[in-house]
Amino acid sequence: MTEQTSVARDELRRVETPTGPVVGVVRGEVVRALGVPYARAERFAPPRPVPPFTEPFQATRPGPASPQLTSKVVSAAVDGVSVGRHDEDCQRLSVTFPADVTEDERLPVMVWIHGGSYVTGAGDMEIFDPTRLVTEQRVIVVAITYRLGVLGYLRLGDTAPANLGLLDQIQALRWVRANIAAFGGDPELVTLFGQSAGGDAVAHLMISQGAEGLFRRAVVQSAPLGIITGRSRMSEAMGRAVGVPDPEASAADLVALEERASAAAKGHGLASAMPFGTQYGHAPLPAETLRLRAWEAAAPGIDLLIGATSEETGLFAEFLPPIQRLAALPLAGPVLRRILVWATTYRIYTGPTKRFARHHRRSGGRATRYTVTWRPEGSPYGAAHIVDLPCCSATGRPGRTPGSSAAPAGRSSTGAAERCGGCGRTSPAPGRSPRAAPKPPRRASPCTVPDPRHEDGPEPRTVARARARRRVSGTRTAGPEPGSVRSGTTGSRRSGARGRRG
Repeated sequence: MTEQTSVARDELRRVETPTGPVVGVVRGEVVRALGVPYARAERFAPPRPVPPFTEPFQATRPGPASPQLTSKVVSAAVDGVSVGRHDEDCQRLSVTFPADVTEDERLPVMVWIHGGSYVTGAGDMEIFDPTRLVTEQRVIVVAITYRLGVLGYLRLGDTAPANLGLLDQIQALRWVRANIAAFGGDPELVTLFGQSAGGDAVAHLMISQGAEGLFRRAVVQSAPLGIITGRSRMSEAMGRAVGVPDPEASAADLVALEERASAAAKGHGLASAMPFGTQYGHAPLPAETLRLRAWEAAAPGIDLLIGATSEETGLFAEFLPPIQRLAALPLAGPVLRRILVWATTYRIYTGPTKRFARHHRRSGGRATRYTVTWRPEGSPYGAAHIVDLPCCSATGRPGRTPGSSAAPAGRSSTGAAERCGGCGRTSPAPGRSPRAAPKPPRRASPCTVPDPRHEDGPEPRTVARARARRRVSGTRTAGPEPGSVRSGTTGSRRSGARGRRG
């Protein structure tokens, strides 16, 4: 199996994997193997493993994204959101690893699951380029692309089962387990991390049948955990609205049905803000009434880092005419907008995140919760959804265009974003005691870690920051124990759990 490429021969790196030879491209300090197939699937069918390659696979260009519509909100807010070509054969992943990795190294592995409300996005998008994370943390990053929307997250009677995208992700993790050692990775040190719908996917992979033992740690960023239950009637209404698709329909025609499905979801409360998603009671997930018991059983075997920004819904508020009109009211408008953003952020993100972390700890697991409070200069969104994405991206581009006040990063420079969320190494150097690791600066942080003893209610911001400074200066939190951060969460953990200039 080969794909033609114009990349010069001296820029290539061949890796012998159990699945067959994979040829990636050397880009500076890293090697990127792009668009590697991890599964095959017929339309509306579960994925199956890819047979071994009979010829070297030329992994030199990004894999296709799942067929999808364009997100108006993300396109207006973020530069570089193009997902490239679309194809139903989208079960692809990329592997990015240090170019100087040696044969005897076994590096931590981080598996990225992109967000996009389960209807947009792809693992190989330019804004998710993990080069900086790989070089600064010396980890291997795997990015997954999976089926979306009608093709991956809508049950259509006997035609299409639910959760096909989730099943794709499990198959990708199995591929990682079987093949990552060939790239220099340690299959026993795998961390999942995802943002928004990707964070929701990580949380549900913790309780998915077939994913047991495939990862040790989970980083859940800005997952809308407040709208994951009570969705069955909405999902049924969406399925009825779509009906039975024509077997000969093109992928574009199927994706167009998503607007009809989303229209049918209206009237079902906050859940309709993300109509497509995982469905309980369908493989590989337990029934909704058993979900907490399943997370309780999974907790002792998975370390958890979970959090959100302090004004998540500030991004979406700018695109809702009723809220825009409210914010435009003289004097009271800005105050009312802040109250609404705070209330909806707490209802959908912050409150459920606190409960999830508390339940994980009480079930015998280790969990650390963070809050990103960085409000970029000139941004109308505040500390909003996706403002944390530049923390671990190579491009560092959090906004639409440099200097644009309409971008999530406002007028803040790339350097400011890096100071807020750059992925500096937090683990001690080899041979050093964990307590000998450098301490962060003792100053207010744009990212706070609340005290687990106060999880039942919010602390004053100044108290939370003071506690965070004391803990990161040497006192142990409820997170992973000292010396164990090399499992792959180091970069993400620093972005939420350590003080940093912003």
